[in-house]
Amino acid sequence: MPVTINDVAKEAGVSTSTVSKVLNNWTTISPATATRVHQAIEKLNYIPNARAVSFARKSTKNIVFLTYLEKDSAYLNPHMFDIMCGAYNELSKYDYTMTLQDISKDTVKGESVSRLLSTKICDGIIIHGSAINSTIAETIVNQNFPHIIIGHPGFESRLCWVDTNHALAGHLAAQHMIEHGYTSISFIGGQKTDELSFQRQKGFLGTMYQYGYQVPDERIFYSNSTTEEGYLITKEILNAPKRPRGIVCENNTLAVGSMKAIEQSGLSLPDDIAFLTFDAYPYSNIIVPKPTVVDINVYDMGVQAGNMMIRKLENPSLLVQSFTTIPVIHQGLTT
Repeated sequence: MPVTINDVAKEAGVSTSTVSKVLNNWTTISPATATRVHQAIEKLNYIPNARAVSFARKSTKNIVFLTYLEKDSAYLNPHMFDIMCGAYNELSKYDYTMTLQDISKDTVKGESVSRLLSTKICDGIIIHGSAINSTIAETIVNQNFPHIIIGHPGFESRLCWVDTNHALAGHLAAQHMIEHGYTSISFIGGQKTDELSFQRQKGFLGTMYQYGYQVPDERIFYSNSTTEEGYLITKEILNAPKRPRGIVCENNTLAVGSMKAIEQSGLSLPDDIAFLTFDAYPYSNIIVPKPTVVDINVYDMGVQAGNMMIRKLENPSLLVQSFTTIPVIHQGLTT
C-alpha cells in the first residue's frame, strides 16, 4: 500500500496537520519538529500529493492560457503557439503548470472566464489578445484576478498586458528602406480594422513622412492577409504605369504571394524592386531569395508574459502595461 500522510505523522510522532504545515513551509513549526518530519518522509519514501499541497497553500500552481482553438488555428495564428511555449517555459521554472482553455465554444461572452474563476482551478490567466473582449475585461478587473493579456487590448482599461511595439517595427522598416535608397514604396497591409497591421502601417508611414517622403493613398493596400491577395495586389502594383521602387508586406503570408508575383514578372531583386516583410515565422524562411525581415521574437513575448504573471501573483496590486519585446531587422537578399 502507498505511504500516506498519516504514516508520516505516526513515524514522526506528530499530527497530520503538522506534517501538512511542514510540507507547506510554515514558519510556525520549530526546526526540530520540521527535521523529524523530513526524516520520516525520507525514511518512508513518502511522495506528497501535489494537488493536496497546493490546496493547503490555497494555490493550484496552475495558470490557464485562454485563447481560440478552432480548426486550422495552427495555420491561421501560428505565433500563438510560440507564445505559449515561451510562457510555459518561464512558468515551469517556478513549478507552475499551464492549461489551455478554448473559448471558441462559448455561447455567452465571458462564459469560460466566469467558470474558471468560480471553480478556482487556476491562480491566474494568460489571455491571447484575440480572445479578449470587454466582458472578460470587466470580469477579471472587478474580481482583481491575476492576469496578463498578450497584446494591447485595443481599449483603455486597468487590464495588465505585454506587447511588442508594432509601430516601432513599422518605423524600423521605413528607416531601413530609406537608408538603402528606396523611397518610392507600396505598402500591403491587413484589414483596416486589424490593430497590429494598423500599428505597423502607422509606424511605417509616419517615419516615411518624417524623413520627407510621402506614400500616396493609391500605394497603400488593405487585404485579408492571404497569399492569394498578396499575389493579386502585387500584380496590380507591378503593372501600374509608374512602378514603385520597393514593396513592403505587413506579414509573411502576404509576402509569399507577393514574391510569387515578383518572380513571375521576371524582375530582379533588389536591382529592379526591393522587398521587405515582417515576422520570420512561419513562411519567411522558405521564401527565395531570402527576404529582409523585421522580426518579432514572439517566443520572448511569451517568456515575458510568464515572468509578468509570476510578478503579478507575488504582488496582486501590480499594474503591468508594457511593450516588452523589441523588433529587430534581419537583412536578406531582397533589399
